[in-house]
Amino acid sequence: MNTTIPVAIVEDDDGVRAKLVQAINRFKVCRCVGDYATAEQALEQLPLVKPRVVLMDIHLPGLSGIECVRRLKPAHPDIEFIMLTVYEDTDTVFSALAAGASGYLLKQATREELLEAIQQVHDGGSPMTSHIARKVVQSFRQPTPPGADLPGLTTREQQVLELLAKGYIYKEIAAMLNISYATVHNHIRHIYNKLQVRSRTQAVAKYLGREPTASRGQPPQNS
Repeated sequence: MNTTIPVAIVEDDDGVRAKLVQAINRFKVCRCVGDYATAEQALEQLPLVKPRVVLMDIHLPGLSGIECVRRLKPAHPDIEFIMLTVYEDTDTVFSALAAGASGYLLKQATREELLEAIQQVHDGGSPMTSHIARKVVQSFRQPTPPGADLPGLTTREQQVLELLAKGYIYKEIAAMLNISYATVHNHIRHIYNKLQVRSRTQAVAKYLGREPTASRGQPPQNS
C-alpha cells in the first residue's frame, strides 16, 4: 500500500518556509508534518512528529542546522536529512554530510527538483554533486590490509552494503536479494551501528575506502 512521505522543515525565513510547506502539501506523495524556525525547536519537536525526511537549513539563528543533524541522527537513524543552502559551499555541505545528512538542495531549486530530492532520499539515495561525493569518499579512505572484512558485518549486510556502494536504492536492493523493503532498512541500521556511521553517504564512503574499484554492475548472489 502506498503511503505519503512525512516531511518536516527547519528554516528560519518565514517566507521560504511557507513556500516549502505549500509545495510539499501539493505533492501527492508527501505531507508536511511540522515546520520550525530554529534548530532548538526542531530538536524538541521532530522526534514527536516522526518525519521520514527533513529539509534542514544549514544556516540557522542559534544552533546551526549541521549541529542539529549531528545531535538528531544518532538517536533517529531512520530520519533522512536534506540540507538547504543558498549556494554550493563545498566545505559547508561536506560538514553537513559528515554530520549525518543524506544530501543537499539549493534553495532556488524548482518544485520538481525538490520532489525528486525527497523521493531520492526516501528511497535510499543521496542527492549531491559528484565532486562533493568524491570529497566525502576521500575523507574516509584509510589504509586497509588486503582482504580485510568490514568489522562484524554478516554476509547479508555485506551484500546490502555492496549494492549501496554500486548505486542501487533500497527498493532495488530488496528486489535483487528477494527480501522486503523493511528488511533492507533493518540491515542498513545494523550496518550504520557496526561501522559507526550515521548515513548512507558515510557507509558507502567507508566501503569505498577499502574497495575503491566498486562500480554499478551485477548484484551479489543471495545467501
